Amino acid sequence: MESHLLDILVCPLCKGRLQYDRQAQELACHADKLAFPIRDGIPVMLESEARSLNSAPPPAAGADQARPEQAAEPDSKA
Repeated sequence: MESHLLDILVCPLCKGRLQYDRQAQELACHADKLAFPIRDGIPVMLESEARSLNSAPPPAAGADQARPEQAAEPDSKA
């Protein structure tokens, strides 16, 4: 991500400074405890797309994401 872009981007909620996490590919606002993703080099500055900083960090970019298997419904035999 280009440094001049980082200088002008602010949190869309509080207008505070963002911290760039290169490994996670996201911009973090510690005041609001939100991390905004960077997809294909473009910051997605939507609250609905942000993750809480209280949650686990996203997998590294390009890593295979395993989908959790859905629990099988028990057979209802009476």
